[in-house]
Amino acid sequence: MPLFKTSFAKQIIAFLVTATLPLLSLAIDFNQPQSLDSQVNPDAQISIGSMYYLGEGVEQDYTKAKQWFEKAANQGNVIAQVNLGGLYHLGEGVEQDYTKAKQWYEKAANQGNPDAQFMLGGLYEQGKGVEQDYAKAKQWFEKAANQGNPDAQLALGNMYYLGEGVEQDYAKAKQWFEKAANQGNPDAQLALGGLYHLGEGVEQDYTKAKQWYEKAANQGNPDAQFILGGLYEQGKGVEQDYAKAKQWYEKAANQGNVVAQISIGTMYHLGEGVEQDYTKAKQWYEKAANQGNVLAQFGLGSMYQNGIGIKKNIPAAKKWFEKSCLNGYIESCNRYQILNQR
Repeated sequence: MPLFKTSFAKQIIAFLVTATLPLLSLAIDFNQPQSLDSQVNPDAQISIGSMYYLGEGVEQDYTKAKQWFEKAANQGNVIAQVNLGGLYHLGEGVEQDYTKAKQWYEKAANQGNPDAQFMLGGLYEQGKGVEQDYAKAKQWFEKAANQGNPDAQLALGNMYYLGEGVEQDYAKAKQWFEKAANQGNPDAQLALGGLYHLGEGVEQDYTKAKQWYEKAANQGNPDAQFILGGLYEQGKGVEQDYAKAKQWYEKAANQGNVVAQISIGTMYHLGEGVEQDYTKAKQWYEKAANQGNVLAQFGLGSMYQNGIGIKKNIPAAKKWFEKSCLNGYIESCNRYQILNQR
């Protein structure tokens, strides 16, 4: 289950700068000296900074975006403070500096901004720019979550699920996941589906698990797509349907989900729900193997060793067994050793 991700800083800035780009800024002539009003008006300053950040009407320039956000932030503008914190967080237009990111997030958080409160909680959770402190992380996540911030709700659910800084409590995890899931957060929908799937904090219910996984899967979440495929393959919470299993596995696999790639490879390998096709099996195994998956590497090694669907090729078998062995899969080490003794 996903925890706080620094990429969210990028999403926050992009959202805020788009939402705060008033129409008046579109009329600004960047070839002329800026008016006195734009020099002192924080809304105008944010608009100009946003245009530079997004490259709308001007060449994208994070350094200039930072300069304009800073003018507004120093006047106490909360959105500019969040944006400026995000630039320091990501190192865009400035040298990456978690301490400065924390300082700007804190200014905005103390004004009640839920995005800043969430980001600040994430810094305390990860110990970036501050000493790691789960209690403070929880405090800031709670402030944001109680204002309806779905990412903070998800983060709190994760803390209770993992017992991170709090006593492990699946029921409380479920409550927070549900709040975020009902706002359409796909990671929370995935997490809630997982609780029903495993019967953690709730009575095990594959049908409800399927419903929540499907919500996340339809938003493009590859993990939900893979798990949904598994439910259809196994007939849990749904009627067994290999065609639908393959459909969901494929969606996840095409996004790079390694386990889904192996699952499709296996379906083709065994002819399960599809016409048996060793060539396609090999292609999917290869995608997963090239991402370092030991089972896919072992599977390819076996296909080359035994000439299954492809021409027998001992050097190729040894190559894949060796890769899998170096990644810690013992059976591949055994196979590699046997082939080396011949």
